[in-house]
Amino acid sequence: MIPQGFIQDLLARADIVDVVGRAVQLKKAGINYKGLCPFHGEKSPSFIVSPSRQTYHCFGCGVHGNAVGFLMEHSGLGFVEAVKDLAQDVGMTVPDDDNSPEERARAAKVREHQITLGDVLLKASNHYRAQLRDSPRAVAYLKGRGLTGEIAKHFALGYAPGGWHGLSSAFGKYDDPLLVESGLVILQGDDAAEQRRYDRFRDRIMFPIRNPKGEVIGFGGRVLDQGEPKYLNSPETPVFSKGRELYGLFEARAAIRQRGFILVTEGYMDVVALAQLGFGNAVATLGTACTGDHIVKLLRFSEQVVFSFDGDAAGRRAAARALEAVLPHASDTRSFRFLFLPAEHDPDSFIRERGPEAFEACIHEAFTLSRQLLAVAGDGCDMATPEGRARMLAQARPLYELLPEGLLKAQLLVELARDGGLTADVLLHHWAAAGARRGDRRRTEPGHAEHPHAAPPPAASRHHDEPDWDHAPPPDEAPPEADPNDLGYDPMDDGTPEHAKDWRNKRGKDFGGRGGGGGSGGKGRFGNEPPPWARKGGSAAMASPRKPPPRTASLLDRAAWLLAHDAQLWLDLPGEVHELLVQQSAPHGGFFAALERLLHDQGVLGLTGILAALDELAQDPAEAGLGALLERIRRLHELGSDAPLANDLRVIVDRLRLQAVEEEIAMLLESGELSEAATQRRNDLFQARARLKSRPTGNAPV
Repeated sequence: MIPQGFIQDLLARADIVDVVGRAVQLKKAGINYKGLCPFHGEKSPSFIVSPSRQTYHCFGCGVHGNAVGFLMEHSGLGFVEAVKDLAQDVGMTVPDDDNSPEERARAAKVREHQITLGDVLLKASNHYRAQLRDSPRAVAYLKGRGLTGEIAKHFALGYAPGGWHGLSSAFGKYDDPLLVESGLVILQGDDAAEQRRYDRFRDRIMFPIRNPKGEVIGFGGRVLDQGEPKYLNSPETPVFSKGRELYGLFEARAAIRQRGFILVTEGYMDVVALAQLGFGNAVATLGTACTGDHIVKLLRFSEQVVFSFDGDAAGRRAAARALEAVLPHASDTRSFRFLFLPAEHDPDSFIRERGPEAFEACIHEAFTLSRQLLAVAGDGCDMATPEGRARMLAQARPLYELLPEGLLKAQLLVELARDGGLTADVLLHHWAAAGARRGDRRRTEPGHAEHPHAAPPPAASRHHDEPDWDHAPPPDEAPPEADPNDLGYDPMDDGTPEHAKDWRNKRGKDFGGRGGGGGSGGKGRFGNEPPPWARKGGSAAMASPRKPPPRTASLLDRAAWLLAHDAQLWLDLPGEVHELLVQQSAPHGGFFAALERLLHDQGVLGLTGILAALDELAQDPAEAGLGALLERIRRLHELGSDAPLANDLRVIVDRLRLQAVEEEIAMLLESGELSEAATQRRNDLFQARARLKSRPTGNAPV
């Protein structure tokens, strides 16, 4: 785990203008910089980079974040990869207790070598592009496939001439070992004196394969006329593994964001042709079956994936293999669908014959994951007979067991049992018995408590009602009368001197005198009606007093306590609130990030378990302030006699949202002349601010 303190230091040293400027052409706009958003198509710049805040924001599509977030979003990197890339840029070493200095040095040397190979491959790509412009035959072939010069430029298509040593004109030293190592040149023979060198790719249309960062890592080559193999890929190299890479992912990023899903096809030309015809969100596997590594990479860009396969036997076999790769990554929030075209068509030929509208209709009618699982399990089974149904269930079991625990797995169990003519309980019993007979002691019951992601107990068994983040009910009690001698809880005090102010007069104003900081919700998102006591003139006699937390409890301290006290609240929060909390500065941002990882790895824990786990993390010197935060959480818990309310968290979230909106408005107003999208965003922000300020939080708006 990378210490949060290191990440904060890294972000302080990095210059987001430099990071973003490598991918986006930026122009000075007041105190900020402006450019065309790399995440959606636009003609007027709505993408703002703020050097003072070290953040980026698009007022057109809403993306925002810091330097690490930009690398993740734009390059499709995982968090650790993005941190390491950024650290390398600023000359910092990522702390890693698991690796020795020697191992880190070796890793740095490997990365340096990969960069060198990347330079060689990029040079070759530029050479192939130049050759395409000089080859009327190759240009005629692409035009015959319906491709324009614009789409060829977008995918950096090129041409490898038919000679044996075409690359010798691009590289001054044809016997450079890097040409062989990068897969561009084939070395034949063991005797150095008699070895032959020649180009791997000859007389082929060249498709550069780029990683999500845009670096050329390999090539695919297609013959222009007849010949074998029809497609030829680069071999495995230190920078290229075809079982992990996807063609077109770099080029498809903006379209994926716009359309909301990824379309996975089987060929290079399918990707290029679909992009030409309006489906720029297409990618392709590199002549291999879809793997788990492919799925992990796809899910970094979208949680909705549609696989497109030919309708012939080979296509259905490929779909079955894709299903096996997908199942371990399926969840209640992800969508995987399977599209089957007529046997005589691939996506390219189908869309040209029947048009984009027909292809769009096929996408909407694609099989769901559950339907595909049932189809694969039932392949070759006569469902009209007991024997056929039994065979279907036997074939379904290994697929079912690939699914992670959750509601989807439980639902599929019911579907399988119904199609097999059994009840879910009977089916589970037989599967468990079969597993025991073969020595398989794994539990198959969904939500079993031993599973790290076991479902939480039903709401009725919890110590208080689960919050509904869209319809939070108001509390029934009024706040207690304010004690003039008690300064109470300052919701904005983080313990720093600048926040050490007298909140005597604010207590009743902002939180209705509730010492515990509890807000009052209502109908609508986090509430938009005053509670019953406010509407009816309720008095303090209606309330159940709670011990006031200490003055040093800040807004974020309070949120940390609430979420540690009842971890289920974190799971109930919308994703955008997760992001808002994790992006807070240290130590709070690190606390929320660690909490999310902990709940993901171990499931719902109690306060004691959460604090014990985080105490260990707090021992790291880089996690400055975390230990002090945990102590403040413990003190809050000791002083709070009643269980914290979901409405308390609602109020805090609204406060944080309001702060974020105010910051975005300030950034927008600093950006100078506004595009149409930015103007619309400004109006939306003003409305959001007004809504947040009008939310009831006791006796006064937030």
